[in-house]
Amino acid sequence: MKILYIDCGMGAAGDMLTAALTELLPDRESFLKKLKDAAPDCIEYNLLPSEKCGIQGSHMSVFIHGEEESEEMHDHNHENEHGHCDMHEHDHGHHHSHAGMEDIKERLNCFDIPESVKQDVLAVYEIIAEAESAVHGVPVKEIHFHEVGSMDALADIAAVCMLMKEISPDKVIASPVHTGSGTVRCAHGILPVPAPATARILEGIPIYGGEIKGELCTPTGAALLKYFVNEYGAMPVIQVQKIGYGMGKKDFERANCVRVMLGESGIGKDDVYELSCNLDDMTGESIGFAMERILEAGAKDVYTVPIGMKKSRPGIMLCAICSEDKRGEVAETILRHTTTIGVREAHFNRYVLDREFSQAETPYGTIQIKTSKGYGTEKCKAEFDDVSRLAKVNGLTLDEIKKSVNK
Repeated sequence: MKILYIDCGMGAAGDMLTAALTELLPDRESFLKKLKDAAPDCIEYNLLPSEKCGIQGSHMSVFIHGEEESEEMHDHNHENEHGHCDMHEHDHGHHHSHAGMEDIKERLNCFDIPESVKQDVLAVYEIIAEAESAVHGVPVKEIHFHEVGSMDALADIAAVCMLMKEISPDKVIASPVHTGSGTVRCAHGILPVPAPATARILEGIPIYGGEIKGELCTPTGAALLKYFVNEYGAMPVIQVQKIGYGMGKKDFERANCVRVMLGESGIGKDDVYELSCNLDDMTGESIGFAMERILEAGAKDVYTVPIGMKKSRPGIMLCAICSEDKRGEVAETILRHTTTIGVREAHFNRYVLDREFSQAETPYGTIQIKTSKGYGTEKCKAEFDDVSRLAKVNGLTLDEIKKSVNK
């Protein structure tokens, strides 16, 4: 499984995410050309090398009609990515126009990008619009994007959506989001960080403040995370294949960057439940019959363990492993086909290798091969039922059939 991990230890902004994700690509120049060809003539993307605290990365500059935003306006750590805490401030430049959803749709039609990417862009704007609507008590259809409605903000969002389609991760995981701390001055007055609309977007997402004063997570960055990230938490076990650093312009004691890591989930992880009971009054035949019925009910595995029980009686602990959605059916089957009057339940996380199946042709017939891969290891095994069947039919030993697979 291809995993994209986003480290939001210094927040997130559209331009920083664009630069970081671009660094993951094997052919950056080819993608930058694709960006240039897709964008209207008035927009120019420029990926520049950047260094923060000795770390080399990239910064994505966006030029509109040949002009780039000033450092103060573009620096997301000053107030937000355009120098203000919210989306309802006065314009500061010819490409910072007030726009509603219909205006965004019209401008988006100027981009030569797939329809699925356009839908992603509009979905990100809808997240922002819903947050603005809740904060200001205005219907979504009446919301007007100010700074976030500018062409450079649209260019950032479109670029990230194109990059996510280009990378196509199976799963996106992000760290808890550092929002910054303190207050920020807006046309509406002095407001706390994160700004109200940004805070609304971040509802349901783990966030924290810190010693850094200023707004680290912008509305654009928050909305992009909200839309694309599947879960939040520590970096999972992955085999990292590529790392990207997207740099902001402002300098801090900590490296001002978004770091992304792309890799394979060498060992998969899922949740399983163990249902168990103790038995001391069933025959071996009856227990075997019950185990067959439990497997038919959807258990992944069933096994027994010899135990000593009260009054020094020898007994058997019957255990069944199953997924969450099969718990009820498996428990019911255990209660029906055994003498127990109660079933214990335990929840476990388990690590598993990625598995795939293939067919191998041998002189004696077809055998299914299970290949398990991940975390630097690979294991291949012929399915026993096939090996056993062919051994019986051909009058051979199990080893003779297994050796024929490798010839």
